[in-house]
Amino acid sequence: MTETAAGEAATSRADGVAGTDGAAGAAEEPTLLKPALEAVLMVVDEPASEEHLAKVLGHRRRDVADALRELADEYTRDGRGFELRLVAGGWRYYTRPAYAKVVDRFVLDGQHARLTQAALETLAVVAYRQPVSRSRVSAIRGVNCDGVMRTLLQRGLLAEAGSEPETGAILYGTTHYFLERMGLRGLDELPELAPFLPEADQIEGESQEGVPSFDVDADDSGDSPTDH
Repeated sequence: MTETAAGEAATSRADGVAGTDGAAGAAEEPTLLKPALEAVLMVVDEPASEEHLAKVLGHRRRDVADALRELADEYTRDGRGFELRLVAGGWRYYTRPAYAKVVDRFVLDGQHARLTQAALETLAVVAYRQPVSRSRVSAIRGVNCDGVMRTLLQRGLLAEAGSEPETGAILYGTTHYFLERMGLRGLDELPELAPFLPEADQIEGESQEGVPSFDVDADDSGDSPTDH
């Protein structure tokens, strides 16, 4: 074989390998995209738009939209206890209606469990800063509190208290049940602690690691995106 022929053969083999790698990369992309979408959607507290997800994950919106619909179909086909829905312009996980009674029993049973340290801290922040948004509570604590807030809402200790005029964010406050459980006649009987709590505005810039750009979901075990 001449040097020219050998060179052409080597180039051809190299092109073949590159073509194979490229095809493999393209084939792996959906596999990588779907788990990434699942990971993000596990921690959102409000429906996430396709545009936002595409921006966060660095994929085209069309690819994200296709992957979301494929995931939704897979969950339905596999008979999972949850489903992925497109609601209010965004995607979010929901409990499948067939298992609503099971979830209700779990939540109601959880009302008799003791609150975790994370829940008690979050409850204290809301009690002293109410009405306050979830993001401000998270900023004050330095960790994401969305899961904890949901637990406190489910147990009737917190309730919605309007919305923030500037941002439209939902505000939260304590309930009469909170006062009953704390043995208080009113919020004016809370100990003088508020002056020692930092203002959220002062620390928001330092706590961005603990406060993601979208809301998140979770359980009652610790301070994380799955913090209850």
